[in-house]
Amino acid sequence: MTEPEKQRRFSGVKLVIAVAVAAALAAAGVTALLVNIMERKQEAKNPFYRVVELDDTITDPEVWGRNFPLQYDSYKRTVDQKRTRYGGSEAVARTPSQADPRTVVAQSRLEEDPRLVTMWSGYAFATDFREERGHAHMLDDQVYTERQHVTQQPGTCIHCHASVYVPYKKLGDGDLIKGFEKMNQMPFMEARKLVEHPVSCIDCHDPTTMQLRVTRPGFIEGIAALKASQGVPNFRVNQDATRQEMRTYVCGQCHVEYYFKGKEKRLTYPWAKGINIDQIMAYYDEDGHSDWTHELTGAKVLKAQHPEFEMYNQGIHAKSGVACADCHMPFMREGAMKVSDHQVRSPLLNINRACQTCHKWSEAELLQRAETIQTRTFETRNIAMDALVDLIHDLESAQKAGLPEEALAKARDMQKRAQFYLDFVEAENSMGFHADQEAVRILSNSINFSRLGQNALRPGGGASTSPTTRPQGAPAPLTPVSADGAGETQQGSK
Repeated sequence: MTEPEKQRRFSGVKLVIAVAVAAALAAAGVTALLVNIMERKQEAKNPFYRVVELDDTITDPEVWGRNFPLQYDSYKRTVDQKRTRYGGSEAVARTPSQADPRTVVAQSRLEEDPRLVTMWSGYAFATDFREERGHAHMLDDQVYTERQHVTQQPGTCIHCHASVYVPYKKLGDGDLIKGFEKMNQMPFMEARKLVEHPVSCIDCHDPTTMQLRVTRPGFIEGIAALKASQGVPNFRVNQDATRQEMRTYVCGQCHVEYYFKGKEKRLTYPWAKGINIDQIMAYYDEDGHSDWTHELTGAKVLKAQHPEFEMYNQGIHAKSGVACADCHMPFMREGAMKVSDHQVRSPLLNINRACQTCHKWSEAELLQRAETIQTRTFETRNIAMDALVDLIHDLESAQKAGLPEEALAKARDMQKRAQFYLDFVEAENSMGFHADQEAVRILSNSINFSRLGQNALRPGGGASTSPTTRPQGAPAPLTPVSADGAGETQQGSK
């Protein structure tokens, strides 16, 4: 055999070996890929591990976490404290005491803005009001707030600060509503003994099917009243709501405006006329409810709570079918499984998964857009706060000067409206982002209510503020604008 023939034969052997090796590697790769796909399919078929049997009596989230370790791991991170530009909290160290064992609290809003003390003069919130913290702290922060020392809070407060589904059922001998009614009338500390955990898995999930559900009687009754006002009678939220609606309703169980109705202190959501602030104000006008008498002015005033659900419903995300969970509990990928992030935090701390799923801009751009909305809302809020404080001080002076009661009554009524409209945005934890134009509209009306209140204290008892008595040829005064664009009288929604 010649040398060239030997070389050709050797090259052929090498080629055969190379092809065989490549084929073997390809086969191994394909096999590994198929095995991986099969494993992921199996994971997807078994989204949780049935380590324990769950039922309708288990409130401890750690027990649920044995079956759902990924969700429980993120739920535990609700202890974290991280501040955004206009929300969230930072850890403030404190020396524990026998009365209050907390070693960390959130920063005081009263220290950040002393005008809040003037707005809430004579009310418990003027004593202690701090930035919000995660769900893990919601029960302890209610138990140990200084507000407990200056007022007798009812058991009604437990409704949104603890896992109450099982305690309600026990109190009511299996009847959720009856248990709710009984706990409402207890002193807070007595009711506190009946609960063990802050919000838990059982409050939002059926233990057998894991389907979302509403367990808070306040929301069950409130949403039924709201639907009735929209022409939908006998609405049963757990039977009639869609899955996407439930991804908002389970949050709306607690993140709402409410009041304690009657001597029974029944937790009530003021939605019988509708869910925007003008409809809620009209409800309170008809009901005659007030939360307290303002210490400096004698006005019967209202305290807005945390109306995220109401404000969100006026915004573009709600109109587009986006649920609370889409932004605050976005899906995350763990292997083949897609699970909701149960840390429940501001989307601005999780822009990649919370925002960029829909909005294809950079994180920096999206953060800048959100903070621009919030900054404009905050600036308008400050103008409204200054206007309200001016009205309160003017009312103080007018009382001392012996102004006629008719003028004082008009000014006090305007204070109630200015204060509630301002507080509606102040207490809502998005600084306008949930519905930016609605937030600025509300604050603008608050400013106008304060102006009308000051006009009522002028000589003439504020007659110049009435559209029917202004001088001929004079421009019409600004009147509050309702959510549907229609002007209201100077008495707001009365």
